[in-house]
Amino acid sequence: MKAGRLPRGTLGRWYRSSRTAIRLAALQGLILAVVLGGVAVTLVVTFSTSYQDVAARGLVTELESFATAATLRPANQSLETFSVIYLQTHALASGGAVLVALPHAGRVQTTGSQSLESSSVVRSYLRSPPKVSHVVSTTVGATPVEMAEAPLFVGRRLVGTVIATADLSAFAAERTRVLALSLAEAGIALLAATAGGYLLLRQLLRTVGRITSTADELGRSSLDQRLGDQGRDDEVGDLARTFDEMLDRIQVMIQAQRRLLADVSHQLRTPLTVARGHLEVLARTDSDDPVAVRETIELVVDEITHMSALVQRLLMLGHAMDPEFLDIQPVDLRTLLGDCFAAAQVLDARQFSFGPVPDVVLLVDEAKLRGAVLNLVANSVNATSEGDSIRLEAFFDQSSSEISINVDDSGPGIPPEQRSHSLERFSRLDGGTTSGSGLGLAIVKAVSEAHDGRVEIAGSQLGGARVSIILPSSRLERKGTNPS
Repeated sequence: MKAGRLPRGTLGRWYRSSRTAIRLAALQGLILAVVLGGVAVTLVVTFSTSYQDVAARGLVTELESFATAATLRPANQSLETFSVIYLQTHALASGGAVLVALPHAGRVQTTGSQSLESSSVVRSYLRSPPKVSHVVSTTVGATPVEMAEAPLFVGRRLVGTVIATADLSAFAAERTRVLALSLAEAGIALLAATAGGYLLLRQLLRTVGRITSTADELGRSSLDQRLGDQGRDDEVGDLARTFDEMLDRIQVMIQAQRRLLADVSHQLRTPLTVARGHLEVLARTDSDDPVAVRETIELVVDEITHMSALVQRLLMLGHAMDPEFLDIQPVDLRTLLGDCFAAAQVLDARQFSFGPVPDVVLLVDEAKLRGAVLNLVANSVNATSEGDSIRLEAFFDQSSSEISINVDDSGPGIPPEQRSHSLERFSRLDGGTTSGSGLGLAIVKAVSEAHDGRVEIAGSQLGGARVSIILPSSRLERKGTNPS
């Protein structure tokens, strides 16, 4: 299937992903609406409070100026006359009004302030003048006003009440305009954010839908499907690339598993065929010759032993390839290789030698690493003859802090073009005469990689091959007094 192409069932998934995107975008829109509504209300309330505070301060200043002027008026001038003159000579803001209530001289008021007496708030002030100033927002007729009331004192004597108002009609219109503008801007922002959120979610869910569709199809068909390049350099693009890389690894693992099954079946088919053939021949001949029966039994037992050893090494390979089951412990390298050298003495008649080993402690699985080293020694034994030399040694690389465990032999060696092939399962060297299951180096490679290391094959100074297990510096717990 081509990269990027959706498998069947796409229409239903498209509908579900669209519905999901709409729900998420609607939720985002609801949250934004609450936030933007709160911002708009806060803006209008703040604007109203600020405007009313300005109007109130203006009224209070006006009343204080009137009270100060009344106190400083000429001695022969009555308060009523002063009030008339003051109101006639002081300009008021548009729509403003002033009413001065003098208990013994009537009322003095500006033009247009007659409607003040219709206000219940003004009437209550006139009936019962307060002792302190008040500022309230109220309505006179149909006009919103800011009203300030203050007692008028001459010296310490209360002589009247002064009421002043400021017309808030223009402010109300401006507030309505600000509210409408705020709501319009909030609506546009909400629409843009919701639409943008929907488009982003739709694009995201489209990629997720492709991943879901591809994963669903993997269980029905081959592993050849891929999402392909999404043209995105973000988390969604990384998700698609990671998914494709995961599929590549799974495909490689499954192919390796299939090859393993094919190799195992091929390796087991031969001894089973041989054993069955000899048993059938024995059954057809109905031989009473005890020598022929014994030879057949010995051959069958030998083939079964070979199969048992093969299965055992396959199990060892399987455990070696599983790094999650490593039993990591501090291991003294000199002690470990010393034990391996002692165990190697009984394998066959060879000239074994034990080279230098650095004084280090490694963090490794001792049993698996010991098995890998003994596999290298066993391979050298199989590749050599009686009297040949095999050497076990180790080195510490100061520049890279890597540990190299080497097994050298004086056998025929491994040609450079066959070295990588020799690390594969059931590999046989061209023209080789050695016996074995072909799993020894594969086990060594698996153990090395499980410890984050590698296997290297080179020529040996003994004339044969040198096979090395290279362990990284992360496996080095500490160095002794002489790591070299």
